[in-house]
Amino acid sequence: MKSDRLLSILLLLQTRGRVPAPELAERLEVSVRTIYRDIEALSASGVPVYAERGRHGGIELLAGFRTDVTGLTADESRALFILAAQGAHAALGLDAALGSALRKVMAALPAPHRPAAEVTSRRILVDATRWKGGPQSAVDLDVLQDAVFADRRLRLRYRHSGHPEPSTYTVDPYGLVSKAGVWYLVADRRGTPRLFRADRVRSARMLDEPVRRRPGVELADAWELLRRRVEERPGGLDVTVRVRRERLDMFVRLNASALVELPDDQERGESGEGGADDWVTARLSYGSVREARQLLAYSDQVEVLSPPEVREELRVAAASVTELYQRTADSPDVNAQVGDVS
Repeated sequence: MKSDRLLSILLLLQTRGRVPAPELAERLEVSVRTIYRDIEALSASGVPVYAERGRHGGIELLAGFRTDVTGLTADESRALFILAAQGAHAALGLDAALGSALRKVMAALPAPHRPAAEVTSRRILVDATRWKGGPQSAVDLDVLQDAVFADRRLRLRYRHSGHPEPSTYTVDPYGLVSKAGVWYLVADRRGTPRLFRADRVRSARMLDEPVRRRPGVELADAWELLRRRVEERPGGLDVTVRVRRERLDMFVRLNASALVELPDDQERGESGEGGADDWVTARLSYGSVREARQLLAYSDQVEVLSPPEVREELRVAAASVTELYQRTADSPDVNAQVGDVS
């Protein structure tokens, strides 16, 4: 609707200052000609808006002009009060600021929208952390976010998974991302995008040097590339398994990223317990034979059917576990320790 578009233009100009007409047209998905017609309509309604031509030109409000109009619809008002990552605000030291901001937004809302917004805040809760995520390491984001907002380079001492000693890097940060309760620093190292888990940063120091980001690349662009690298990591090793039907839902949920073909979850037949219909076949993709060892976590609820090298890998791994526990079970020292604990 034109009225919504006019209000959007007004709020964008009030927030951004001078904005080129082509940028407004792209953001609002209209033509540049339509933008100029909208500017004329705003001017005719008393809004002090003007356009400057030239290389550095654009559309701008008269200096000092502000409007108290929020422009929020009923649905937009409710959406503001479904703020998911309260843990994220706490990690950034913004919990108090969030509460204060919401109170101000509530006061600024049109009276008819306030009850719906208040009910939404009491009836909808979004928890971004995973079930049974385990204890999280303390994360100090102060230096990281200082560098992000100051556009400065960072010197990190960072411990990679499986490495006992940290490595030292100089990086150019794009920003911070919170995903499923875990904070990541998105940064370039020598012009290559990298992902650093904040809880593995052993120390961070902001440098005096200005950040050297790749031209035209924003945080969202770098994050999307890195996210796709993680999620679309090539497998190359197809593994066929059969899963006991009563464990199928859990298996699919925990192995969604590796599933190549969803299991055919048909109704159970009448073959009885232990029959063929108590099992469902699925196909997965792994990066290596050793990676398939994680299937041992399902004990006798999942059986690898092919390829033979994966069956052999799991057989050897299971035998080594059996040998370990058999050896400790036969050890008098271990038995004595178990007795002390009990």
